[in-house]
Amino acid sequence: MSLQETVSAERIHIAWFGRRNAGKSSLVNAVTGQDISIVSDVPGTTTDPVRKAMELLPLGPVLMIDTPGIDDEGALGELRVARTNRILAEADIAVLAVDGSVGLTDPDRELLTIFQKRNLPTVLAYTKADLATEEIRALRRKETEEEPSVGSDNAEAPEHPAARQPKPAVIFTSSATGEGIHELKELLGSFAPRLAERKRILTDLIPQGSAVVLVVPIDESAPKGRLILPQQMVLRELLDEHCRALVCQPEELAETIGSLRNPPALVITDSQAFGKVNAALPEDIPLTSFSILFARYKGNLGTLIEGAEAIDRLKTGDRVLIAEGCTHHRQCGDIGTVKIPGWLRKRTGTEPVIETVSGADWPDDLSGYRLVIHCGACMLPEREMQRRIEAASAAGVPIVNYGVAIAHMHGILKRSLSVFSV
Repeated sequence: MSLQETVSAERIHIAWFGRRNAGKSSLVNAVTGQDISIVSDVPGTTTDPVRKAMELLPLGPVLMIDTPGIDDEGALGELRVARTNRILAEADIAVLAVDGSVGLTDPDRELLTIFQKRNLPTVLAYTKADLATEEIRALRRKETEEEPSVGSDNAEAPEHPAARQPKPAVIFTSSATGEGIHELKELLGSFAPRLAERKRILTDLIPQGSAVVLVVPIDESAPKGRLILPQQMVLRELLDEHCRALVCQPEELAETIGSLRNPPALVITDSQAFGKVNAALPEDIPLTSFSILFARYKGNLGTLIEGAEAIDRLKTGDRVLIAEGCTHHRQCGDIGTVKIPGWLRKRTGTEPVIETVSGADWPDDLSGYRLVIHCGACMLPEREMQRRIEAASAAGVPIVNYGVAIAHMHGILKRSLSVFSV
């Protein structure tokens, strides 16, 4: 990945939902100006979520997600519907495509209710407007007025009047004639003010213009020719906020600190080097890790800190789930399958049963686990990481992320949290 690219997890996710053959995929193609989804008169043509990264101003980088029909049938259909429901956890904006020649159905209404509960900015897009009479259009508008409100009444009012409505914004479109397509793009863009709040990874924790040292090990687990995403994002944010960043490897830390006229405001290390960096760094210099920063940026730092306490309660035979948000080639020193299990055994003196999942895989039932240890989630949307934390909490299973867990197992969690108000 080049530094110029915006990773999917950091893009605004626009998810498109609808019944089979409602014209949803045609609408996605019309909005993107590309044939990213297969279109057919045969219901159920879209069998898996289709994703397309693009720019949509004023939203900026977005990820369009075309989902299978919500009314799919049969055993395979149930799997497609389940996959569609998982997309809801990622969505920042939901577009519900409703066949303009048919009108709202019960599955459509159920989805609108879900959107409302999730406080999702929502567009109700009636398709096939070229086939709908004025009488049908009037009926559709009447139906829409009866739908539950979506979004917050207290949200900052954007310029587009439709986006100020607490109910779904309604638009009539036709992929065949182009009616409403430009207006739909503008409507999606009108949600920008609601989504514009920029979260910071770390620069709200340090004075502007500070010097920060980034400790980046280059070993067998480091990707060839590039930095991993959290390191890239932290470095870019420091530059954006006019802070000074010094990058070194663990064995160069002492020399790097000694070369500075004043101590750095913060040292950030890869979690795998926590022990070595802690030993080499003077106690009066704050220390944390990229993963702990992402525990706050993508997750819930307080909940993940509480989860660390469960490590010391583990017993032999307890099931521990180690989850990663991306898939990658496992190497001999892999952190998730080798290093963390080893540190767990050393810390607890027990033999827990380690299970691993990666990418989109996530168990529907977590009740059999005694602990979940999750990666920093740099490749997952914030909504998805929040969903996973909520699922663990609902199942009564403690959850902790890599950085917090590693700091705890090395006995330096308190120091690694000193920069935060927790």
